[in-house]
This record gives sequence, C-alpha cells and structure tokens, in this order.
Amino acid sequence: MATIETKTVGGGSSSAAGLSWARVCKECGQQHEGQESHLYEYQDEVDDELVCHICLQPLLKPMDTPCGHTYCFHCLSSFLKEQDFCPVDRQRLQLHQCRPSSLLVRNLLDKLTVMCPHHTECQQQMQRCELQPHLHNRCPVFRRLREEAEKRKRPSWNELKGRKSDAESTGDAKQTTTQSRNPNRDQPEPGLINPAYEESEDDNTPLRSSLVAEANVVELFREEPEEELGLRIVGGKDTPLGNIVIQEIVRDSLAARDGRLAPGDHILEVNDVSLASVPHARAIAVLRQPSLLRLTVMQEKGFKLRDQRADHHPSTSTTLPASQPALSPHGNATSNHNPGTVLQVTLMKSQRSEPLGIKLIRKSDESGVFILDLLSGGLAAKDGKLRNNDKVLAINGHDLRHGTPESAAQIIQASEVRVNFVVMRPAETHEEGGSNREGQHSRTARRPPELQYFRRQSTYMKDPPGGFSSQEKTVSLKKEPRLSLGITIAGGRDCRSRLPVYITSVQPVGCLHRDGTIKRGDVLLSINGVDLTQLTYNEAVSVLKAQTAQSQVVLRVIQTLSEDAEEDTEASNKDELDPIDDPRDDGFNWTPLWTRWLGLPSQMHWCRDIVLQKTNNESWGFSIVGGYEESHGQQPFFIKTIVPGTPAHFDGRLKCGDEIVAVNGATTVGMNNSSLIPMLKLQKNKVTLTVVSWPGSLV
Repeated sequence: MATIETKTVGGGSSSAAGLSWARVCKECGQQHEGQESHLYEYQDEVDDELVCHICLQPLLKPMDTPCGHTYCFHCLSSFLKEQDFCPVDRQRLQLHQCRPSSLLVRNLLDKLTVMCPHHTECQQQMQRCELQPHLHNRCPVFRRLREEAEKRKRPSWNELKGRKSDAESTGDAKQTTTQSRNPNRDQPEPGLINPAYEESEDDNTPLRSSLVAEANVVELFREEPEEELGLRIVGGKDTPLGNIVIQEIVRDSLAARDGRLAPGDHILEVNDVSLASVPHARAIAVLRQPSLLRLTVMQEKGFKLRDQRADHHPSTSTTLPASQPALSPHGNATSNHNPGTVLQVTLMKSQRSEPLGIKLIRKSDESGVFILDLLSGGLAAKDGKLRNNDKVLAINGHDLRHGTPESAAQIIQASEVRVNFVVMRPAETHEEGGSNREGQHSRTARRPPELQYFRRQSTYMKDPPGGFSSQEKTVSLKKEPRLSLGITIAGGRDCRSRLPVYITSVQPVGCLHRDGTIKRGDVLLSINGVDLTQLTYNEAVSVLKAQTAQSQVVLRVIQTLSEDAEEDTEASNKDELDPIDDPRDDGFNWTPLWTRWLGLPSQMHWCRDIVLQKTNNESWGFSIVGGYEESHGQQPFFIKTIVPGTPAHFDGRLKCGDEIVAVNGATTVGMNNSSLIPMLKLQKNKVTLTVVSWPGSLV
C-alpha cells in the first residue's frame, strides 16, 4: 500500500479567497493549468496497483501498455511526445498501441474517496466519480464562483432594459476581447459575409452584446477504440469553409451523452494538433484516433445573452414565432407548414429547494427534452404558462436542443429561486374536422419527399467549389447471367439527405472487382441505359437485380475528385490495401467523407426550401462564406456559423456546411458579397432559403 500525499495549488483547497472561476478546473475544482492532470484530495491509502508510475498519483483515465504497465493517459501521452519507449521496462512503445484499462480497474479508481477541494466551507467526502456532479450541483463555493463570474460577464435582465447605446458599446468591447483571444479571427476571411452580425439602424435590441465566442477544452474518452464520437464534421482548408466545424451531434452517441459540444462549434485542436490548416480528410483521421481525445473548440455563447436580452417586457412570458422542424420517419428535418412558437417563461421558487412539478422525457423520433406532464398543485401547473409537449430549448441559458432529461434536471436542481425556460410550442391547427383530419394532413405532408425536396433547377446550376471536380466512368462487361456484380450500395432519394445511390464496397468475388474500374464511393448513373440517379434505395436494388441477370452489363458511374492528390491517393491506398484497419469501414457501415459530395455535378443535387421567420429587426443568425473572389473565382455560398438564440438556431433545419443556392427564388450563382448582403438585409420578417445539404463526415 502507498500513502498518497494531498496535492494543492494556489490555496484552492484551503480557502475560497483568491479563487478565479476562469482558472478553477470545472472537473476537479482545483486551480491548475489546462494541460496538467486533475488534482484530488484522497482520504485513504491507495493500492500501488492503482498508482501511475509517472506522476505517482492514483490513475486518471488509465491506459494499459502491451508490455503490461498502466499509466494516466495525460502522463503517458506527454511522455511519448519526447520518448518512444515504456517508462518502466523501456520497450518500444507508441500511444496508438495502448488501450483503456478494464472496466474493473476504472470502477475501483472511481470509488476512491476524495474530499471537496473547498473544505473550509464544504466538508463533504464522496467517491471520486461523484466530485464533478457535487461541484456543479451542491458545492456552495463552486456555485458562488460561477454566479460571480456570470454577473461580471453580463448585465442582469433588468439592466438590459432601454440600454441600446450601452449595449452597442459593450458589444464592441466584447468583440474586441474575443478577437484578442483568437488571433485568427482578427482579420476577416476572404469572401466571408456575416448577416448574423448585421444590425439595422432602427433595431431596438442590443444584438451585438450577445455575440461572444469562447475557446473551451472538451475531453471525450472512447471505451472501445472503434466507438464513434457521434460527430458529423464539415470544413477543412481544402474547402470554402476553411475551419473544421461540427455539423451535427448524433443522437445517443458519446458526444451527445457528454453534452458539451454543439452543432456549429469550430474544432481548433485535437490532442494539441492544430486543425487550422489541415485538409478535411486529415482532420477526420485525427478525430478517429482511439482512446481519449482532447478537443479545443470555439463555441458561440450568444444563446445566454439572447434569452436575457429578450426580457425587456414587463411580462415574464414572451413569444417569438419560429418554425419548428418536423421529423420524417427517416429522422430528417423537413419543412413544417405549421410554425410553432418560442416562449420564454420564468418560474420563481419560494425557496431554492422547492420542486417545479415538471416531468421531462425524451422522444424516440426527435432529439431534445420535452415536457410530459405538469404535476397538479406544482409550481409550473399553478403558473400555467408551460404546457405538456413543449420542447425545452434552454434552461437558464443552457442549450438543451440536443440535451437529455437528466441534464435538464441537474440544471434545475442547481438553479437559485429563478428558473428561466425557453420552450418551443407546436402550432395549433384550426381546421374543421378535429384531430383526425389534422393527423391525416400531417401524415400526408410527411410521406412524399417531393413536398420538401426537389431537383436543382437549371437556373441554380453552378460549378463545384474550387479544387473539386468529377469524371464519368463506363464499364462494359460480358458475364454469366447468374454471376453477381459484387457491389453493395447505399443512399437513394428516400434517405435522410436525399443522396444519389452510391457504392459502399466492391467485393473481391464479383466481376467488377476483377475489372478494377469501379471504386467505393462512386455514384451510380445508369445500368444498361436505365437511369439510377432519381431512384429510392429499394427501386435501385430492384433495377440492379433485374439488369444484372443479363449476359452483358453496361454500368455508368461518376467519381468525384479533389486537387489534393496526396490525400486522395492515401485514402485510396487505405481502401484497397487495408480495408479492415478501421472496423467502421465495412461495406454496410462505410459512409463517404463530406468532401466527396462537393464535386458532384449540380444536376444531381436535390434541394429544399427552408423558411425562416422573425418579428423584429434582429439578424437571421447565420454567417456565410463564399461568393466571387479574385484568388478563387466564383465559389458557392456555404453556411459557416449559426448563432445561438437566433431564428436560424431555433428553427434547427439550417446546418453548417449547407450550400445556399437561392434566396426567395433568386439564384445566388454569380453573386458576390455586395449583392447577397443587401438581399438578406431587405428580408424583414420572412426569408426562404433554397439549400443543398450534404451529410458531414462521421467520426
């Protein structure tokens, strides 16, 4: 047995005096540098088998080496940056060869008893795994530090009333501070226009004060090397977006359960590797590293101030029309002809521990948190403003559009007497015939994709972004009628993003593998003259089976290309030579990178219209990159940022990486920034965006 000495820094464990919310660790409660390991005050002796041989402290995120030793992940990764051997027996070692320790070891470590670092005011002891929830929900010192930081960071709701000029100057100062923390944001990017940040002269809302970005560090730990993070990624230096951006969080994934990342976050670094100037494929490879990932992300924080700014009305409940996306059976957001309403509701508890009387649930067909029931006699039921089936968008400024009932309950539990809700309420229909007719209308509206998606019109045609192109390939084969082509396919115009049918694998037993022309990722155009580009998945399977039965097959496909030949060659070699290196890359689960779709010809795009609405002169809430540039020529317009708390954010259908092909029916092809900015600013209360949306690369 070994006695572990208590580590303290900066007096953090002895007194709250001198503590800073910005410097205190949000996981262990101590003050330490971001790159250093967490610090805990252990109350009992710790077995030597549970101690790291580098830092001589109980293991944190333990990693086993092939030679049988165990270290903290941070200790080992830092050591292997300088050396290439095991610290104990000096055998050759690389980090990718190591694996997370067994569940038994991790459980033993989690059960070690520690004391709250602020024990002068909070003398509680608990298991190590319970310290972080204790700090965020029960520790009075931690809560006080957070509240003081929030008060310094922004004015109260009442102070925002009538402060137009003050808010503008404050916003300018905050933007300057944000830019100073992020040198890359000091200079505007070529072609970047920002209607999200535009403010008209007659706007009476302090919009600029809400647009604050912060750099945060998020650690995600894979229990198994092949486990997906659940992130869809767009962008890269080889694309118009430039930065690496999270397009979507996959439901019930590791990232969704963690809850700290959100769509629109820009990933700056992964395990100290900068993604600022790497192509898309390289960034995806870095994000697919096994075990622990330390992500440095730039996150928009406008959502908090947006909620507070809206409280300039005497009432505690305000409304804002917005469009709530409906979900199709495939899980994709589709146009909703009945816009919902965003409400802001404040509940005042008589004391901090008073329950609100709200039952929260999650739905199987839609992400987020919903109100199931209001308990009779409870505070929410007496207030009367919240209703069953309201979707909770935020509580006290915490974005819950992709949250869970558990995270919502923690926020409520940690709140003081005032709890601020932002909810989306489905629109009520006033048609005659009651609910049956409404249900029939809803089912009818969701079933045919033609009501939401349509082929890209000839007036919307354009060239692919710079650096991307495509080429057609034709293969003519004579074969035995019963011999299979040996390919698997995915996509189809009934899938979530209305993709064309593409090849996910070329099996070594088929005749196409011997020919060698057809590759994984190729998009099917036709077989024996039968067009495949507009078919659903099942329709394409039926046609392929029927035509393959013939003795001669003529198959036309299209392959997208990138100027980054090195990345393409590397990816191609991996596909051919090491197909089982990544367990996720089998024929059934393989999905193309986002960049593969950028070179697809316009005539193969399917578009949809997204209608955004607002009631005042606030911005629409998205920024755009693209348009004509002297260095790159004509580039399509892409959504780069969606600002929290804005119409685009609440609507939920517009995604980072979406291409805008038209505004109110007017094509954006050939436009430059000076043409598109006035068009967007002229739309006061409603705008229709025609977009093409490709699914981001899955990691």
